[in-house]
Amino acid sequence: MAMFNYIGRDAQGSQVKGSLEATSANAVAELLARQQITPVSIEQGKENQQVSTGNIDIGELLGFSPVALDDLIVLCRQMYALMRSGVPILRAINGLAESSASPKLRKVLAEVASQLEGGYALSSALNQHPRVFSSLFISIIHVGENTGQLDGSFLKLATYFEREQETRKRIKSALRYPSFVVAAVVIAIVILNIFVIPTFANMFSRLGADLPFATKLLINSSNFFLDYWPHMLAGLIAAIIGIRAYVKTEAGRYQWDKRKLKIPVVGSIIERSILSRFTHSFAIVLKAGVPMTSGLSLVADAVDNDYMRDKIIKMRQGIESGESLLRTSLTSTLFTPLVLQMVAVGEETGRVDELLEEVGDYYEREVDYDLSTLTARIEPILLVIVAAMVLVLALGIFTPMWDMASAFQGK
Repeated sequence: MAMFNYIGRDAQGSQVKGSLEATSANAVAELLARQQITPVSIEQGKENQQVSTGNIDIGELLGFSPVALDDLIVLCRQMYALMRSGVPILRAINGLAESSASPKLRKVLAEVASQLEGGYALSSALNQHPRVFSSLFISIIHVGENTGQLDGSFLKLATYFEREQETRKRIKSALRYPSFVVAAVVIAIVILNIFVIPTFANMFSRLGADLPFATKLLINSSNFFLDYWPHMLAGLIAAIIGIRAYVKTEAGRYQWDKRKLKIPVVGSIIERSILSRFTHSFAIVLKAGVPMTSGLSLVADAVDNDYMRDKIIKMRQGIESGESLLRTSLTSTLFTPLVLQMVAVGEETGRVDELLEEVGDYYEREVDYDLSTLTARIEPILLVIVAAMVLVLALGIFTPMWDMASAFQGK
């Protein structure tokens, strides 16, 4: 993506300027519109990005977030306390830039402070760091600036990030045991193919025994593994690189985001978790005073799933064409009848944001229940896999041994 320099006017008519990284000038204009900034000029900057190896963040190259979610939660909590106590923004940012535990965040906050000293608004200064602060984060801060409720905006963001962090921890906890079992099975298969099966194969070949099909299958698979493991490893690495490259494309990302919602057992949990994030985020932006159409655009980026994002964008287009939120929600096929009923009540009573909070809580309870029973649902599948492996080993190794023992006894 290229870097674009812009000059615009905010909702109060004040001039704002800055830089944004985007694919085109139209994309920059759309990002500015979401922040209620009217662009006056947008020019592509010179390609003078820092490319020296000393400025490359290895973590970002590997796909890790430059700032941990824990650090953002602490930042929002601290900013809420400082804003509520009446501490000036510049003083608060400078103080946090010195005390933050994250070196990356300290550097970013120091740059934000220098931009504030240069006359930038807080949201515009944060917007210079899209890898750290999402469009949802910046938009809520912008609304807080214009409404005089900046402390409330940081509190909303802290609550949102805490909920997101809790969901991630629950998912990791539920998948820990199955991951260990799968890893143990893979290690056992490698050890059997390298050490165990070749030993028995040599013994059977010396005895000249007539081997059953299961034993021949094990020996042939072990020989194949020993002869071609470099090719298998290279093929696995190439497949991983190819899949990652495909997923980074627009079409590949969309297909992956769509298919992972259909994965047995865990697909429904992923979908409910995304819907919980969507409804909670949408409630936050509506409570902050963001228009519904702009809010849907922001939330579409926050769900981090291109397939769901496409559905949400179509909801926004439906509302822009004059349809109700209930109608567009029904057309999207994202929600259950119970949720649609709650949306209908919210529209009738003018309390859409409150009802969306309840919908988000409903999805969170569903995710909690699914995660609590996830291990119990995966265990039978793991047991079947382990039992099949043990059965093949028993038939392949012990059957010829029993046959040979029976032959010796008969003699």
